[in-house]
Parts: sequence; C-alpha cells; structure tokens
Amino acid sequence: MKEELVCSEVIINNSLGLHARPAAILAKEASKYKSDIKIIMDKTEVDAKSILDILTLAAPKGKSIKLIAKGEDAKEAIKNIKSLIEEGFGEL
Repeated sequence: MKEELVCSEVIINNSLGLHARPAAILAKEASKYKSDIKIIMDKTEVDAKSILDILTLAAPKGKSIKLIAKGEDAKEAIKNIKSLIEEGFGEL
C-alpha cells in the first residue's frame, strides 16, 4: 500500500478551544493510526499524538488549524480527526 499525504484545514469550534480534555481526545484518536499526523497553527507544528504538544498550541475557539497526515491510513485519520474537531469533541 502506498503512503499518502493528506492535508485539511478545520476551525476549532468548541467554546474553550483545545484545552486538556479535547487535546486528550484528539491525541487518543490520532494514536489509533499508523500515519504520522501533525497539527499546524500559524507557524507552529506539533505531533497530533502528543497531548502536551497539542496543549502548547493553546488553540482558541474560531482558530483555523491545519491537519497533515502521511502514511497508509492518512486519509481515514484526517477524516476522523477533522470530524471530531468539527463536532466540538462532544462539547457542543
């Protein structure tokens, strides 16, 4: 199976942004995939599988972030992570 590179932009829409609980949910979801998954906000790039890395972004509500995945399951990873963010991590 060939490695894919998949990118997508998504807006943080839960009221408190990427705080501890959503960061933990996002990292747990990202860790399900073999692909290398990154989150980019402004000029900062972090590992989507690391709760601490995600927390360093301190992404507020309304902020656009870019998701990038590279690997055999990149498309599925981005689709599921994006929908998790769009659904507000169950906080909406």
